[in-house]
Amino acid sequence: MKSLYNTNSNQEIIDRINQLSPHSLSHWGKMTVSQMMEHCQAPLKVAFGELTIQQSLIGFLFGRMAKKKLINDKPFDPNIPTAKEFIITHEPDFDAARTTLIEHVSRFQNGPSVIKNLKHPFFGPMTAEEWDIAQWKHLDHHLRQFGV
Repeated sequence: MKSLYNTNSNQEIIDRINQLSPHSLSHWGKMTVSQMMEHCQAPLKVAFGELTIQQSLIGFLFGRMAKKKLINDKPFDPNIPTAKEFIITHEPDFDAARTTLIEHVSRFQNGPSVIKNLKHPFFGPMTAEEWDIAQWKHLDHHLRQFGV
């Protein structure tokens, strides 16, 4: 599995983000490319301890079981559900969303110490390595959604 902590893998994600344009179209889902880039920032902010979301009852009951699927080697399926806190309903500025997303992804190159929240709001307790896997898979999922 690739790692955002790894400089080359991190740069690969950034290069893919840079391939997006304001006219990039989704292969599935309802988000625009700008909404997707802002959406991808939210879980990164949760990992950095900059966004706090309370664990839902469903997360409390099923999160730990679902975490096994989160951290396996299989890519996410299209059209998987997301937390309501991560849904972007406005149309963000494309350049600002891209710049901020790249800044957040780049922070992972500093290693596991960037992870300040060791409890995911749905999946429960997570190590810095599990956060890395989850973030890589999430970013890869949405970049594939937009064909990059």
